[in-house]
Amino acid sequence: MKLSCLQENLKRGLAIVGHAVAGKSTLPVLSNILLATDDGRLKLAATNLEIGITCWIGAKIEEDGAVTIPAKLLSDVVGGLPNDKISLQLDPRTQTVALKCARYEASIKGIEADEFPVIPTVSEAAPTASFPPALLRETIDQVAFAAATDDTRPVLAGVLMRLRGTTATFAAADGFRLALRTIELPEPVAEPAEVIVPARALLELSRIIGDAESNVEITITPSGGQVLFHTESTDLVSRLIEGRYPDIERIIPSAHSTRTVLETQELAKAVKLASYFATASSNIVRLTFESGGELSPGKLVISANAAEVGDNKGELDGMVHGSGGQIALNVKFLGDALAAIKTPQIAIETQTAQNPGVFKPVGADGYLHIVMPMTVR
Repeated sequence: MKLSCLQENLKRGLAIVGHAVAGKSTLPVLSNILLATDDGRLKLAATNLEIGITCWIGAKIEEDGAVTIPAKLLSDVVGGLPNDKISLQLDPRTQTVALKCARYEASIKGIEADEFPVIPTVSEAAPTASFPPALLRETIDQVAFAAATDDTRPVLAGVLMRLRGTTATFAAADGFRLALRTIELPEPVAEPAEVIVPARALLELSRIIGDAESNVEITITPSGGQVLFHTESTDLVSRLIEGRYPDIERIIPSAHSTRTVLETQELAKAVKLASYFATASSNIVRLTFESGGELSPGKLVISANAAEVGDNKGELDGMVHGSGGQIALNVKFLGDALAAIKTPQIAIETQTAQNPGVFKPVGADGYLHIVMPMTVR
């Protein structure tokens, strides 16, 4: 293998695939990145057997070949080189790569490419669905954080992806909250599908497609065991989580007794202030909705009380329609819900203190966030 490429391109490619490198593994080759020539480009690939990321960068190929090199060492070396042309040459006998850039030289010992696991790539089959990158990224950022971070219930560590007709639904829940986003697709899906994708894989995808320009194509393998996301220069493949996802329609309240519309930024500030006190008392924050008369629109009172620290109270004007009432919520989950809603105004729908609070952006359909109530003794 003999080739040359630009330092900035190689650095960017290594940063993209580096997140899939296995942290600790019994297989040394999983701590490596595969470098291989592929149709006049340099292919970089990494996998931890859960997800695999493949990225292609422009390069001038003189001799074809492949090798795997320790990921951290290669990334550190390339990151420290000047922004100039890098030439790489592999000695197949010793599996050592000689690297030259400007007045710097290094040689790095690698492992044979044959030992690297095969990462599935896009087959000739048509993709299941296609997403505009900005819309897909926004959807992931609004949903994936609500998935469970522990593996006590594996399905909850994933995001439900339901593809039907021209709509795609993404949902994540961890038992205390539920985030749900429905989007319209530019064209109908090839065939209906319902799969559970690990939240971590989608968060990686969101990071990768930040500067993608063409649509992101999604292909579900015929066996149903893996999903592949494809852009013009990067592929991400992830195993799917097996199991049955909870019935999310059952969790969504069908009615509400109070609907409150508030300024999102003002509410976020008040919640942040309350969080300084709530963290000392099981993260509990109380929301009290007071409906106004004919002259006053109504208000929301946010309060937190911690015996050892003190207490605080904030009042916000808002349009409160209905009977009012009080609900106690986890302040962290409340803050996360507000951060996911980008519209200037937010609607909160509530029933009783025992029912969940439903948060919706005002003026933008397709998203809702449910937070379960906390019991206050």
